[in-house]
Amino acid sequence: MKKPSSVKPKTPIPARYQHFEKSYPAVMQAVEALGEVTQSAGPLDSKTRALVKLAIAIGALREGAVHSHSRRALEVGCTPDELRHVGVLAITTIGFPSTMAAMSWVEDIFRT
Repeated sequence: MKKPSSVKPKTPIPARYQHFEKSYPAVMQAVEALGEVTQSAGPLDSKTRALVKLAIAIGALREGAVHSHSRRALEVGCTPDELRHVGVLAITTIGFPSTMAAMSWVEDIFRT
């Protein structure tokens, strides 16, 4: 599959997330601390962790999480084709229509 000519790994944080963070700073600190602890809890490298998190988001059909984990995967050096491959792998588990939806969410990030 052809790669987009310019993928910007650093995209703005969604307004909904920023609003929640401003409204509930202690909750966000706890969520971020849990995220940091889970990232370092095992032997997986940052790219592998990013692809696993994307796969979980795709499997759960969580559009916002797919957007977020696609951005994060690009930030740690994953390629667009690696993100697309995660989507392709989902076909036999979550079905073709669900995968098409999830892959469109991944592609959203390439257009931002």
